[in-house]
Amino acid sequence: MVILAHPDDPEFFLGGTIAEWVKQGHEVSYLLLTKGQRGVSPGYPDPVDLDKVRVREQQNAAAKLGVNKVDFLDFQDGYLVADIEARKKVAREIRKTRPDVVATFDPLLIYQRGRINHPDHRTAGQIVIDAIFPAVGNSAFFPEFLEEGLLAHQVEELWLSVPVEANFELDVTQNWQLRLEALLEHVSQVGEPAKFLEIMETKRQTRWGEEMRYVESFRRLIL
Repeated sequence: MVILAHPDDPEFFLGGTIAEWVKQGHEVSYLLLTKGQRGVSPGYPDPVDLDKVRVREQQNAAAKLGVNKVDFLDFQDGYLVADIEARKKVAREIRKTRPDVVATFDPLLIYQRGRINHPDHRTAGQIVIDAIFPAVGNSAFFPEFLEEGLLAHQVEELWLSVPVEANFELDVTQNWQLRLEALLEHVSQVGEPAKFLEIMETKRQTRWGEEMRYVESFRRLIL
């Protein structure tokens, strides 16, 4: 279960890993906390209509990677807060889906490579962590969930994407082209495709021996 803030976050942060999970036969689903309506650009200046565009783009991008289940919560893009309401909504969705593995963002990453990390990214990670422990696994939290038939659930692993300190890397070279194809489905966000692809080519190259490979890094927590 991939839980992040905005449409395009899954493909940008761990698209190669998602593709690999699907290839291995795992069932992958997305939960996005907002619809990304403030990701405006000259071609898409109206936030009122942009949410519908971005939902459609995300569904198309997920399908490229083999993901068919994409759900959205109703929080406002740019205004995400790690409060009890958000924790409850995310905990409910995790209990519904009952995943073995949850992937989200590292809430400790404030800035990287001269860029400030979007506060929604950090906040989404904090919400997910706080939901998993203790609320998802402890039936005393949000007891109304039991009335909804949502029993406590133990998540086995938590993968924090783009971490401050990684302890696990996955070689996604074989999935890199598919990841780029999925990202290009986010037409409202990537701008001119050729320039976007040129930028992406410089992003996640790591030299393993004498060969350039593409890797995605995580803080992997075995719970």
